[in-house]
Amino acid sequence: MIDRQHELPLTRQGEILEISRLSLYYQAVPVSEQDLKVMRVIDEIHMKHPFMGSRSLKNQLKDRGCEVGRGHVRTLMQKLGITALYQKPRLSDPHPDHTIYPYLLRDKEITRSNAVWCSDITYIPMAKGFCYLVAIMDWASRCVLAWRLSNTMDTSF
Repeated sequence: MIDRQHELPLTRQGEILEISRLSLYYQAVPVSEQDLKVMRVIDEIHMKHPFMGSRSLKNQLKDRGCEVGRGHVRTLMQKLGITALYQKPRLSDPHPDHTIYPYLLRDKEITRSNAVWCSDITYIPMAKGFCYLVAIMDWASRCVLAWRLSNTMDTSF
């Protein structure tokens, strides 16, 4: 988009494209090889133990021979988009204005197929991002009636 050899000055090219002058001269700094290795190990540990935060990950890395500080581990976790999974406070408290719907299957005995269906959605971690899986099942037979994979979780999915 920006041509440094063009007769039009860089500032004018930036104005035309509505790009700030600072971003015209920005050079991205590549991630070092050592950080890539540490990030690979962090991702591996996080897949096995998703509840670990930066402190626990730092200790795990030290046990594997990687001397990295907690602040750097936290920075690498942010680059990877990793956060520790833990129970948030007051997670199950409903909003006061939320309508409470009755549970219609409370005292029903489901003994035959096609009487009740259920659905669930989950994500599957992939090499780059996630893949989402939705399944519709028959409650009595536990048979999967339909399923679908998607790389986005939008309404059409």
